[in-house]
Amino acid sequence: MLAVNLFKLRLPGFPLPLLTSLKVSPADSQTLAIRCLSASYIAPNSFQRHPSPPPPPPTHGPRPSGPYSYPQDHRNPNQWPPQNQHHQRPPPPFDRRPPVDAGRPPVADDPPPLLAAPPPGPVDLVALAQQGKLKEAVDLLNQGVRPDSPTFFDLIAFCSDSKHLDELKKIYEFFFRSPFRADLQINNKLLEMFSKCGSVIDARRVFDRMPDRTMDSWHLMIDGYAVNNLGDDGLQMFEEMRKVGVLPTGSTFLSVLAACASAEAVEEGFIHFDAMHKEHGIPPQVEHYIGLIEVLGKSGHLNEAMEFIEKLPFEPPVAVWEAMMNLARSQGDVDLEDRAVELMTFLDPSKILLSKIPTPTAKRRSGLNMLDGRNKLGEYRLPPKIETKVVKEQVYVPDTRYVLHDIDQEAKEQALLYHSERLAIAYGLISTPARTPLRIIKNLRICGDCHNAIKIMSRIVGRELIVRDNKRFHHFKDGKCSCGDYW
Repeated sequence: MLAVNLFKLRLPGFPLPLLTSLKVSPADSQTLAIRCLSASYIAPNSFQRHPSPPPPPPTHGPRPSGPYSYPQDHRNPNQWPPQNQHHQRPPPPFDRRPPVDAGRPPVADDPPPLLAAPPPGPVDLVALAQQGKLKEAVDLLNQGVRPDSPTFFDLIAFCSDSKHLDELKKIYEFFFRSPFRADLQINNKLLEMFSKCGSVIDARRVFDRMPDRTMDSWHLMIDGYAVNNLGDDGLQMFEEMRKVGVLPTGSTFLSVLAACASAEAVEEGFIHFDAMHKEHGIPPQVEHYIGLIEVLGKSGHLNEAMEFIEKLPFEPPVAVWEAMMNLARSQGDVDLEDRAVELMTFLDPSKILLSKIPTPTAKRRSGLNMLDGRNKLGEYRLPPKIETKVVKEQVYVPDTRYVLHDIDQEAKEQALLYHSERLAIAYGLISTPARTPLRIIKNLRICGDCHNAIKIMSRIVGRELIVRDNKRFHHFKDGKCSCGDYW
């Protein structure tokens, strides 16, 4: 009976027809049962599903025995395995279970990798310059970014402030080594920006390196000398222009008259004014008459300027009286200033709104200086209270007329010694190399006492001190100022 029931088992390795015809004797039934049980244990029913996949076999130690163990090596255990034979682990048993994510929608492919950022170019240079980050733009130039011609022009145009003079010099060096160094428009822009930054020496170097020059180049150079109170050099530049055969125009004589006003050259101003009409056939315009009035007024000849206005061949317009008002105000002639204001508002009633409008009481405005030295900018403010007593200098005599506070004489002398431009110069002298020029930027008009003191400083230390106030540039050198003690 036991043998009959065992025949119903599916033994591996025996086909079904062979099992149905197999006969077992009673004597061998017990042995056959044992063999059948062992065979069924070794090869279970292939249709049986297991709840979880079998664990992987351990990498070290003896291999486990059981229905999921890998086939054993039946070689002699005392025999070394051959060295050239590589054993490969058989694949794990086949699992018929459906995949875990069979019902999920197909997952899209991985997104393509992000592209690397493009290298910086001319557009990045202009963007940094627009944000005022000229130092970062120069760093990109040092890293190998090569701008084109319009980019060079934009970079130079953003360097109109004196604090960007170092960046302007570095940009010019890159421009000079570029294939665009003969561009007239960019070279003229360099002349303009160097003049605005107060570095006429660099402007002249650019001018001398230019392969070609236009009339605008000569005008910008003469105007640069005039703006920086170097009128004599501007007049010499005009003579050089005439020697090379360049014919002057009406704009040229406007620059020449500005140079004459800066140099207080009254006689030369009248000579050039007459030569404009007689030698070159250029009829003078209103702007030329105003230029000659400024030559007289900046030289201190206000009465002669009024006589010249009365002899004009036309009725003086508003611009003439406005120029006269500014000249009288700068010279301290209150009566003449009031007369010019009256005549100006009579011709243009809209000017009265600007001159007669009441203003609130002005708050005390502290002086602010910026010293450009060692590629750093420092700020110096006037202290609200002075406590330290300073010893008098033997040569310098304070001019207390410029102290408007109602304090005693000693306090006025102390107040003059603490003006912000003096503090900036003192710091610059001890923190910069000897014989190098100092550039001071002041947001207020320099007072007469500081002007005299800085002239003495430039003679003692033997350095050029360039001070830019809210009116003009002052180049102090060897005890003299380029403004001729007029500003």
